[in-house]
Amino acid sequence: MERFKQQRECAQSIIKDETLTHEQQMMALSSVGRDLLDLPGEAAVKFYELKDKGWLCDLNEGRVTYVPRYILPDYRILFDQGSEFLRLDPPKDLHEATMSLLAVYHHVPSVTHFPVFIGQIDRLLEPFVLAEIEQSGEERAYALIKGFLRNIDRTVTDSFCHANIGPAASRAGELILRAERELQDSTPNITLLYDPELTSDEFAALCADSALDCAKPSFANHRMFLSELGDDYGIASCYNGLPIAGGAYTLSRIILARVAYDSANRADFFERNLPEAIDALLAFMDDKIRYLVEETPFFTSNFLVKEGWIKKDRFNGLFGLVGLAEAVNDLLAKEGSDARFGPDAEANDLGIEIMDALKARVDAHENSYCPFYKNRFMLHAQVGIDSDSGISPGARIPIGEEIPLYEHLRHTGRFHGYFPSGAGDIFPFEVTAQRNPEAVLDVFKGALEVGVRYISTYTSDSDVIRITGYLVKRSDIEALKNKQAVVNDTVVLGKLSVERSRVEERMVREL
Repeated sequence: MERFKQQRECAQSIIKDETLTHEQQMMALSSVGRDLLDLPGEAAVKFYELKDKGWLCDLNEGRVTYVPRYILPDYRILFDQGSEFLRLDPPKDLHEATMSLLAVYHHVPSVTHFPVFIGQIDRLLEPFVLAEIEQSGEERAYALIKGFLRNIDRTVTDSFCHANIGPAASRAGELILRAERELQDSTPNITLLYDPELTSDEFAALCADSALDCAKPSFANHRMFLSELGDDYGIASCYNGLPIAGGAYTLSRIILARVAYDSANRADFFERNLPEAIDALLAFMDDKIRYLVEETPFFTSNFLVKEGWIKKDRFNGLFGLVGLAEAVNDLLAKEGSDARFGPDAEANDLGIEIMDALKARVDAHENSYCPFYKNRFMLHAQVGIDSDSGISPGARIPIGEEIPLYEHLRHTGRFHGYFPSGAGDIFPFEVTAQRNPEAVLDVFKGALEVGVRYISTYTSDSDVIRITGYLVKRSDIEALKNKQAVVNDTVVLGKLSVERSRVEERMVREL
């Protein structure tokens, strides 16, 4: 009865919130109804016990899951065979291609209700762009690309929407970058799949220049992702590497900092609390995936499955973590050490010890619904949520404690290899860096060589900034502060993260 009362109060607050658009209200209210249900089984009881302690988190997926958290459709299906369900024929020109993609995006679900992956858009659109340029000229092609991207920002009103470009240069990619710099929109997020042997320096420098100007694209270590996920992968949501035609059933997380805070010492953390938290999360994920696959109709009725856009055997469970830095610092402080994660070898080595223990226990667990990754869950360096305070994303060095750039990159490279489904770091630069994007590219090249998986940047005066793994406009945050509704629902998360996680206090680097 108490829970029902809380849900009623939550629904009332959503209805009365003047800063929410109608669409945002509908989506928030749908979560209220979902959360009246319970996942059956003892695993959920244990999970919510540890969630109440602050150790575990379901990342707003709710008590049951009726759709996979992240879906990466194979959009090539549209261009090869169209869609019977959506009554779409294969497109014949750039206008049809962009309009058909927009129609499909409207029907791709996720935990946010919006598509978190909209495809390798330069590769998908390149033949149509080249034909349009030949027939009508570059400016006509550019107008269609710009209109396509503007439409995405105004209709997919959530910055976890993600597009990929590269690794090879293309006319479509160049027009996409040109349009993004002019539009200065937060959606879609964009990643360059970067490989120094496949990506020309000219195109990579163009991408670096664009990133400084509008916070996109980020650079993904294409070779690293290929070695772990194979040829057909994409970057979705924040920076999540997942198989195309698949995705993630669920992403739940352990808050390592709070597990450490509740531990008497290092031995208590490693021998009692950490194993208890890991096992509870693994069991909860097992039950949640089983419920989705066996008790909901998604994998038997959704058109994406029926028409071959996605396949169940290419989905996986993502085991997320945050707060490694704070866990390390707390455990060392209990031993009388003032070593800190980032600058001190003692602390960094303890971070590696924690990651080794966590990885070994997660890797020892099998789930038969995840054949793509050998029936194992994939580790993910989760970016945090708006309610986090004093908890650093994934394995990042806390804001305010950054170390010199090249030391920081080497430190980051030690940890990114643990996370096949994604880890990233953010390095803002002074605005003067835009005079020399080639130098920023050199920094990125060095970062990837020392094991950095994913790297992002923007400049100190950018309107579009990266919060943790997603993008928000500073001007939208100011509008929300003034009680004005904004189109993009991620601005609410960005505003809270700026207030609680010191996002605007990141060290700004100089070249």
